[in-house]
Amino acid sequence: MYGAILGDIIGQPYEFDIEIKSKKFPLFRKSSHFTDDTVMTIAVCEGILNAGLSAGEEEMKASIVKSMEIWGKKYPFAGYGGMFGRWIMQENKEPYKSYGNGSAMRVSSVGWLFDTLERTREVARWSSEVTHNHIEGIKGAESTASVIFLARTGKSKEEIKAFIQKEFGYDLSRTCDQIRPLYLFDSSCQGTCPEAITCFIEGTDFEDVIRNAVSLGGDSDTLAAIAGSMAEAFFEIPESLKKEALKRTTKDMHEVIERFEKVR
Repeated sequence: MYGAILGDIIGQPYEFDIEIKSKKFPLFRKSSHFTDDTVMTIAVCEGILNAGLSAGEEEMKASIVKSMEIWGKKYPFAGYGGMFGRWIMQENKEPYKSYGNGSAMRVSSVGWLFDTLERTREVARWSSEVTHNHIEGIKGAESTASVIFLARTGKSKEEIKAFIQKEFGYDLSRTCDQIRPLYLFDSSCQGTCPEAITCFIEGTDFEDVIRNAVSLGGDSDTLAAIAGSMAEAFFEIPESLKKEALKRTTKDMHEVIERFEKVR
């Protein structure tokens, strides 16, 4: 999960910054901090671990919902979207047909925890459906988890790209240089996931993937969180960056990360 967390923290200061549009920027600022992307990445992971990796749909969804509520209330000012913020506080939590990129930014642990692509996609779908039960929200979660699974199991970028295009219908034909000039803030899965995948495919190492994502502009923390989660499965993350992630997150988050690492 370090990839998603680092992408969130590094991208956070540049969200809404339409001027950057460059890969040359300070990787960390004094003010760089985690947002809802990190909080919900942790929450989904803990929900899955609490349910158990072999849990069925009803049990898994209930555990994820409970965990998301606990973490959301623990960090109420992390930057949630309006609909999700209300969902956290509701007594009866029902999905609300969202296709926002929240389903993709929080799914990274799913790509690591299961032994088959089929199970990975199934749990990714469940993790989305508790809130984001629109087809595009589900696609965002499934495609992100699929890239992570394929990357960590040794598939090449060419194989991953071909699979995603065939299975999810995303247009991955444009380069980052072609996307960057006109790319604006877009919080939808369909306007974030293809771009995040392109940033991963073009990246030469973990840091380069993050720089690709932030340089596009727009919803930079979520874009970088999604791209970073994929990059972690393909590239090695320098220990210095992991230390930065731990320095800028909290002890309760560290406990979930350690638990995840042991299970993984």
